[in-house]
Amino acid sequence: MAESNRMKDMPVNKLMVQMGIPMILSMALQAVYNIVDSAFVGNMKAGSEAALNALTLVFPVQMLMVAVGIGTGVGTNAFLAMTLGQGNTRKAAKVAGNSLFLGVIIYAACLLFGIFGVNAYISSQTVDQEVISMGTGYLRICCVISFGIIFFSLFEKLLQATGRSLYSTIGQVVGAVVNIILDPIMIYGLGPVPEMGVEGAAYATVIGQVASAVLLFIFHVKLNKEFEHGIKYMKPDGGIIKGIYSIGLPAIIAQALMSIMVYVMNLILKFNSSAQTAYGLFYKVQQFVLFLAFGLRDAITPIIAFAYGMGSRKRINDGIKYGLIYTIILMIAGVAITEIFPGAFATLFNADQSREYFIGAMRIISISFIFAGINVAYQGIYQALNGGIESLVISLIRQLVVILPLAGIFSVFVRSGQMGVSLIWWAFPITEFIACIAGYVFLKRIRNNKVESLK
Repeated sequence: MAESNRMKDMPVNKLMVQMGIPMILSMALQAVYNIVDSAFVGNMKAGSEAALNALTLVFPVQMLMVAVGIGTGVGTNAFLAMTLGQGNTRKAAKVAGNSLFLGVIIYAACLLFGIFGVNAYISSQTVDQEVISMGTGYLRICCVISFGIIFFSLFEKLLQATGRSLYSTIGQVVGAVVNIILDPIMIYGLGPVPEMGVEGAAYATVIGQVASAVLLFIFHVKLNKEFEHGIKYMKPDGGIIKGIYSIGLPAIIAQALMSIMVYVMNLILKFNSSAQTAYGLFYKVQQFVLFLAFGLRDAITPIIAFAYGMGSRKRINDGIKYGLIYTIILMIAGVAITEIFPGAFATLFNADQSREYFIGAMRIISISFIFAGINVAYQGIYQALNGGIESLVISLIRQLVVILPLAGIFSVFVRSGQMGVSLIWWAFPITEFIACIAGYVFLKRIRNNKVESLK
């Protein structure tokens, strides 16, 4: 039980670095190949601007699929780590098995949407027939073959819950490399492969995801020896599923709210397709920065959950302290990159028509990264301490109840020009600052109620 001993005995600051670095690299790599995907599409010989717009419009559904997979994984991660901290290996096996059963249900829902729902969804955001055609083709492929991203998300969290974050990173790297290699081959048509354009990008993405899922399945079976594996543990257990989603449902809603936010922002910016495309491109750059915080959060959650399961107040407090310190350091670096090199990112995407809008968005929205990173860390802490409601409220503030009304109000006053549209971008830093204040209040309350009462 070397991994469990490490979770129990290693100093928290060192443990967080050891667990966090692979997870941060994993998330950063995922964000990088999202950026690379758009870069290859943006450099297509014909229809590149329409293709970039199509990817912007399909992105919320991609995020929603990831949200359900990762949210279920987050609940599994914290519940499994807590169960192992209590020494209950049989229950741990049921937690892992039930998470895979839930993965099958999630895939069935994605498959049905891929067959019947994608055209109506894309058409709700644009009237450009070229964009509708490209977006429908891309999204249908991603939904029908979505089992790769769903089961990758679950196996990733199962490995992280036992402290084996390095192996989840290896799986992520393999999938990203496969995707990046296949992108130019399938988009442009190299060698015997025909030119497939945007659909080629979709096939490259799902093949990479399936490769990651298969590899992590092997790692899970071979390395997670703290509990048994088998189909019998996939038998639905209402208590286990409730336990997973009592922690994971707020995480799913939080991630799903990101999808809703991007979708509504696309509708708000519908009056200007260049601004709409610029927002979609910037969101992928923003993901690169915030995924660093998400990666560290994925170390914060199991460390604190394990400590909470074993009743160690000191390790919980250390997890909170170092989690916030390391997150702030990462976000400062992220702000520096985006403020110094906005033109380089615009050139990478070959976004000629939307260049000025993209640079304007980056200059303003990146101000919010430090507050946003702290909010992500807060949510990881809440999830580890069964504070699902607090996590949900922060998500609602960040992605629904403040940001969208603000952006909508600002959009009333501007309808054209890069300088006018920039007013909408200010909704982001204002919202993250408000959420950060609320998050600090929630943190004090959850520490007083759940941590200080421990012996």
